[in-house]
Amino acid sequence: MQIIVRKKYLDELIELYGTPDIKVITGIRRSGKSVLLQEFVSYLQSLEEPINIVMINLQELEFDHLLEYHALHQYILDQYKEGMANVLLIDEVQLCPQFELAINSIYTKEIYDIYITGSNAFLLSSDLATLFTGRTMEIKVYPFSFVEYLTYYGITDRYDEAFDRYVRTGGMPGSYVYRIEDRQYHYVKDVYATILIRDLVEKYKIRNKSEFTNISEFMMDNIGNLLSPNNISKTLKNDQSEITRKTVSKYIGYLENAFLFYEAKRYDLKGKKYLANNSKYYLCDTSFRYAVNGTRNMDFGRTYENIVYLELRRRGYEVYVGKLYKKEVDFVAKKRETQIYIQVSDNISDEKTFEREYSPLLAIRDAYPKMILARTHHETYDYKGVQVVDICRWLRE
Repeated sequence: MQIIVRKKYLDELIELYGTPDIKVITGIRRSGKSVLLQEFVSYLQSLEEPINIVMINLQELEFDHLLEYHALHQYILDQYKEGMANVLLIDEVQLCPQFELAINSIYTKEIYDIYITGSNAFLLSSDLATLFTGRTMEIKVYPFSFVEYLTYYGITDRYDEAFDRYVRTGGMPGSYVYRIEDRQYHYVKDVYATILIRDLVEKYKIRNKSEFTNISEFMMDNIGNLLSPNNISKTLKNDQSEITRKTVSKYIGYLENAFLFYEAKRYDLKGKKYLANNSKYYLCDTSFRYAVNGTRNMDFGRTYENIVYLELRRRGYEVYVGKLYKKEVDFVAKKRETQIYIQVSDNISDEKTFEREYSPLLAIRDAYPKMILARTHHETYDYKGVQVVDICRWLRE
């Protein structure tokens, strides 16, 4: 498998190098966390300074004796070298039961710069504060962006064709070793099954697996639609399921914890407040939708919306769904003092569709940038102060 340097995440690790935090690399399974750790080791080895690098991959047989936390703790202490910068990196840390006891003990001694990755079932964002007594810094890794997809395949022209392929096959790097689309989907479906059954069903002891799977697949089919535990419960009840609103809410939380879905809450642009009822949920990668639910009904508009949502998160924005009176703005993207309003569409060549997209943006009276992202296949242009940008071009910026 070809390896590319994921500069954004590597730069984050480099920036955090030497800080006292426990650095925890999180993200959906097979999104490239282990490879990122190896890239960081290569960076450390390139520095012209005395660094003692202790790298432990608990999946490898030579570290089998460290699958007990006392043994892991003692091994780490034995590897320490006085007078050097000591860096500890542990991959698949959850394979050692009660690993957090060893990590917390090492952390309190202040002798190592600590980096860890592991299965999401054991290193969920929500669990970090309770797992570790020390301060943690989370590095969130997403599947490949469109730019990373282009880099992987060495694509330097015919970007529209590449984008059409990326929309269908997504950004799960492990699937790229397969040349046939069906095999790529088979790989992604296996990852999905592992997340649901091994990570979530086992961790949370979910008894009704089919009920849990139905909710996940319903959410996949409704990316970009307003959902709530209540309306999901009612819809599934119409399909002869007796699942309660409380159970749906709990299951959605599990799916978010495993980084399979992300919630985009609604934001009232007039009242300047967040709305509690109804949110939109986006997949960590659109390939899961097509691998699990099939490609017969390709809804490109909602797929583009999902891709834009993920890209905004990669670029460091907090992303919300905007509400202005009865109108809706697909995304309100915030980063410190910056704010952008974005509409996403498949095709705006029809005048009525174009009006439907720009009218909510023109109704917003502040001076923050406003943008429509669509498959225009043209240069960027301005319409009454709204930037109209080709989505493929925007993703490459």
